Amino acid sequence: MNTDALPPAVDDYLADNRGELFAYLETLVGFDTQNPPGSTADLVAWLESELDEPEIDVERFAVDPEKPNLLATVEGTTDRKLCFNGHVDTVPFDPRDWSQDPLGEWVDAADADPGTEGDGDLFYGRGTTDMKGPVAAMVHVAVAYAKTGTEPPVDLLFAFVSDEETGGDAGLTTLMKTSEFDPDACVVGETTARNGRYSVSVADRGNIWLTLEATGTAAHGSRPMIGENAIDRLTDAIEQLRRDFGHRELSIDSSMDEIIEESVEFYEPEAGAEATRRLYQYPTINLGIIEGGTAINTVPASACARVDIRLTAGVETGDALGGIRNCLTGIEGIEIADISWTRGSYEPLGSPIVEASARAAEHVVDDRVYRRSATGGGDAKVLRHDGIRTVEFGFGTQTAHGTDEYTTAEALVRNAISYGTLPAVYARLAGADGRRGDRSP
Repeated sequence: MNTDALPPAVDDYLADNRGELFAYLETLVGFDTQNPPGSTADLVAWLESELDEPEIDVERFAVDPEKPNLLATVEGTTDRKLCFNGHVDTVPFDPRDWSQDPLGEWVDAADADPGTEGDGDLFYGRGTTDMKGPVAAMVHVAVAYAKTGTEPPVDLLFAFVSDEETGGDAGLTTLMKTSEFDPDACVVGETTARNGRYSVSVADRGNIWLTLEATGTAAHGSRPMIGENAIDRLTDAIEQLRRDFGHRELSIDSSMDEIIEESVEFYEPEAGAEATRRLYQYPTINLGIIEGGTAINTVPASACARVDIRLTAGVETGDALGGIRNCLTGIEGIEIADISWTRGSYEPLGSPIVEASARAAEHVVDDRVYRRSATGGGDAKVLRHDGIRTVEFGFGTQTAHGTDEYTTAEALVRNAISYGTLPAVYARLAGADGRRGDRSP
């Protein structure tokens, strides 16, 4: 494990106080922050108390008092700013489905189910890997710099936000609109490791969410020929969308080529190279919700479907919307009732934050670190569209959103060391060599 870029005092603090890191995670997971309703006020108040150090400036920003956001700053030796972003809300859980306590429980790997990732101690609970584990590591790093009196080479910002899991506007959007939040680069602590493979996520896909409504003619279920089945019309329309739009090769900027290649190599062991390449070459179309009908013996007169379409970063969403409308235009009884969409985004390979994150990961693992596209998208997309160079990077497991979500003690330690290492590596690659007031271009 190479920690040459980690300041010696910070290195010693992280090594000598791992119990503190584990305690941070236990406390964070012990707060029930399921979203909805997404109340994080008590957790954020605890974070404020833990970050109450003379060397850390802490500010709270909120439009909803139940969903506050925290911005903690450790001042560095130059004006360049590096942000670590983590959300503190989680997806919901049903404790009846869990074999471990969803609000936190340590289990030895030897006693866990076969197929669990990692050796040694495992910590179960909602949000352990998505993403209270990385948040615990961020807190640990902030405290390490503060308590050792170590000045980082860049300003370190720690943005702990709410309301991410439902895409609400009380979280990161509020922080960006109500504060002078202007980092040069940002690391979002989403878990980007899976099944012993490690990566930095440098891109995300755009999405188009369609609500389709179908109308038909009601009739008795024993005489369907005299009615028009709205559900049949709806499923036929979706199949046409898959056959037509779903098989149109996307026009992708050539700057994405290398990212796609590394993405294919990263996902190949679990999905296959051909299937993964198609994931980026063509739109993906998922029928997520379908509703319709009032009784089994009635031909339904109306039906509704919600469809999730994903597009590779670099694809013009406006052009895709036109293709979708053309595909569905003229189908009898079908109407697009609602459309919402976001554009994909990416950070070019060679960008200082991409290379710094990859090198920081290489400090704690001996295997290859891929630079790949995520299949979905979260706060990184919001930050990139605001002009902030952003990657996702974190160690954990692939159990996010699942029953019996867990992380490992090893992943927690790797997050803390790599996050602690990142400021020096990023400063060197970004050219942040001057003192404050001498900001590099």
